Amino acid sequence: MTNEDPKSSGQASEKIELSDRINGMLPDLLYPSESDEPIEFVQCYLNQQEPLTVSQIKDWQMLPPEVYVEEVPENDFWEPVITEQDWYGDEEKARTEIFRQLKQLLETELTGRQVFHAGETEIDVFLLGRQADGERAGIKTKLVQT
Repeated sequence: MTNEDPKSSGQASEKIELSDRINGMLPDLLYPSESDEPIEFVQCYLNQQEPLTVSQIKDWQMLPPEVYVEEVPENDFWEPVITEQDWYGDEEKARTEIFRQLKQLLETELTGRQVFHAGETEIDVFLLGRQADGERAGIKTKLVQT
């Protein structure tokens, strides 16, 4: 057995572990907008050191030039889902707590996090960051704004 084998399998198990940890939080978790949308774990092949650009997101998602893509502050993604409202019942409070745990996990496991919106009415939202091994991963959901 070579030294490379355990290292490679260790990196693979870390990726699986992160995706499993994220996916474990996602069943029945919906991102609220005009229609509540599911969240999914994504991996991104864009591995350059620099922050991602709008153009790279368009290329990665194979979007035509006319699709509007913008980077938005990460806080804009989290604020609506981690802020508890006075009128929340037990179900909304539980959802808020899961979003807080998801935020903590992503902040712990992903560096250089960026959020991108793609589209104008049905907006694909990507929160991406870099894992310890350099690979990019994160979550994806959709916002509906008419």
